[in-house]
Amino acid sequence: MGEKYRVVALGGAGAMGRPVVEALAGRADITELVIADRDTAAAERLAARLPGVSVAQADASDPVRLRELFHDADLVLNTTGPFFRLGVPILRAAIESRTHYADICDDWEPTLDMLAMDAEARKAGVIAVIGAGASPGTSNMLAALASRELDTVEDVFTAWPVDVPFVGDDSADSSTGGASAALVHWMQQLSGKIRIWANGEPAERPPLEPVRLDYPGLGTGTVYTVGHPEPLTLPATCSITRDSACVMVVKPETAAYLMVLREEVDRGKLSLEEAAVAIETPTAARSVRSIMHRLSLRGPGSLPPFFALATGFRYGRPYRIGARLIASPRGMARMTGIPLFLTAAQILDGTVRAFGVHPPDAVLDPERYFDELAACCDPPRTGRDEVVRVDRAP
Repeated sequence: MGEKYRVVALGGAGAMGRPVVEALAGRADITELVIADRDTAAAERLAARLPGVSVAQADASDPVRLRELFHDADLVLNTTGPFFRLGVPILRAAIESRTHYADICDDWEPTLDMLAMDAEARKAGVIAVIGAGASPGTSNMLAALASRELDTVEDVFTAWPVDVPFVGDDSADSSTGGASAALVHWMQQLSGKIRIWANGEPAERPPLEPVRLDYPGLGTGTVYTVGHPEPLTLPATCSITRDSACVMVVKPETAAYLMVLREEVDRGKLSLEEAAVAIETPTAARSVRSIMHRLSLRGPGSLPPFFALATGFRYGRPYRIGARLIASPRGMARMTGIPLFLTAAQILDGTVRAFGVHPPDAVLDPERYFDELAACCDPPRTGRDEVVRVDRAP
């Protein structure tokens, strides 16, 4: 790539896109940063307070318009969801435009389809990094830190917090109301079947299955599975021989209520959008029904809120390696958007050189990633050791 770039932030006026745009604005190597969004009024308000930022109207479901936006760009950053509906066509438009690409895709179904586009991307000379948010994204980088200390990796689990205290919590976070893309995504990944890695091969299982984990130095707890891309990509990048899943660190009463919603979605009584609204507006009837589930559920105990846990062998002995976040950008939007900004930086400066479609841990420099994440924490930290703690136990 050259020394001056044109970057398109698709969905850049949205909650997840704004932190990316704010972090990129003013970089000396970006000649133009375009907020491409359906909500042009919100995009104009954001652009008005940032240097070198312009606005373009965008409809993520219109492939012709996408190719127009992308054709003279060096990099497209996609925060438009839900990805199970929009991820594949947007990546296809980037490949057809020969434009480098990164996104925060957190749905496992389109992840499979986008990985299958690897040969097309390589032929077009396109770098595409998918799932570069918090989870997947930072979770993948934690898994890379943990698994690389093992000679043989048997299991890798990645975990993120739902309703337990976390350093990235922001009291200013509030519901956006209605069926937001994030909540629709969540219900999609808590219904039907999800893809995990079991006994050394892909497997489809119901979501919200309990998993008992023993984290080095902190003890055991129960977490619950959710559909996510990590168990699709980590088995290859970490050479996992046995099991991998993405799990939620969640209170048992919340897991029980989610099970009630899952049942209604699976039976066709609720659409994904209706279930997304019901997450934030629980009814008495559903709460009563959740009690039966709650009786058999266990909680996370002393498990950390955001971590990766790898088990396997080190020097011929069984070992467990955990990597957990101890500092973070504050709020879900910054936790998700800042990793995409860090990914963009490594693409723009040539650190990422491999054409094709990749998960973050396959191409990003983890030491640099966590050093730069430290600088973006709230408040800023001075280096990776203030962001990540690695714990070990035989």
